[in-house]
Amino acid sequence: MRLSEHWKDYELIDTSDGERLERWGNIILIRPDPQIIWSTDKRNPLWRKAHARYHRSNKGGGHWETYKKVPDRWTVNYRDLTFNIKPMGFKHTGLKILNLFGYTGCATLSCMSAGAMVCHVDASKGMVQWAKENAQSSKIAELPVRWLVDDCVKFVQREIRRGNRYDGIIMDPPSYGRGPNGEVWKLEEQLYPLVTLCKQALSDDPVFFILNSYTTGLSPAVMEYLLGVLLKNDFGGKVSSDEIGLRVTDTGLILPCGSTAIWEKS
Repeated sequence: MRLSEHWKDYELIDTSDGERLERWGNIILIRPDPQIIWSTDKRNPLWRKAHARYHRSNKGGGHWETYKKVPDRWTVNYRDLTFNIKPMGFKHTGLKILNLFGYTGCATLSCMSAGAMVCHVDASKGMVQWAKENAQSSKIAELPVRWLVDDCVKFVQREIRRGNRYDGIIMDPPSYGRGPNGEVWKLEEQLYPLVTLCKQALSDDPVFFILNSYTTGLSPAVMEYLLGVLLKNDFGGKVSSDEIGLRVTDTGLILPCGSTAIWEKS
């Protein structure tokens, strides 16, 4: 399992009854997580001293219940990068890199700091603005990057027509969603066509293709097979996959947080 263990200010303290107990800097939050199907004694006193708890609605979305004053925004650090944190109304090197469904820009900033020229695409204007702020907070905003608010599929289609190609692609597509005209997006049904499309946006000598998923319907093996079928025959290289996890401080257990599959040049 690939563990995310280089956070300076984030800690997954405990897990129980469908919820995470987390430390974001000096702010303690309780958030829902459907992977947490076990029940423990919640002995850590921070369960009763949290600043806020997020309650998910059966109709979608949810709301924060605050117990203590929570700043409008604050920052946490991952290695040398700085990310802005704020509670929202929902729970998320010379190379040319395309980051699709880029959200708040963690992967984009990592690529920028490594020296890549990045194209960051997300359909949410608010998420793209947030990613820009994270780049400024990390003091790398002057590095080469394109921030684009756009539908990811339509953007890739235009890039192919324009002849723009990328040495690496990162994608973190949602499990389910609706487009502006009511189009339904289901990851299991549309992932294969999406990767097939994005393959056409790769350069003649690409370096990597990273596919992440947080839906329980796709196993790492399925994602690895998909990338192998679509990329390995044409570009060679190797494909690997694994779960993504966070270590729980109180129990030492690993909380699965999704899956990743990576095609990389040999």
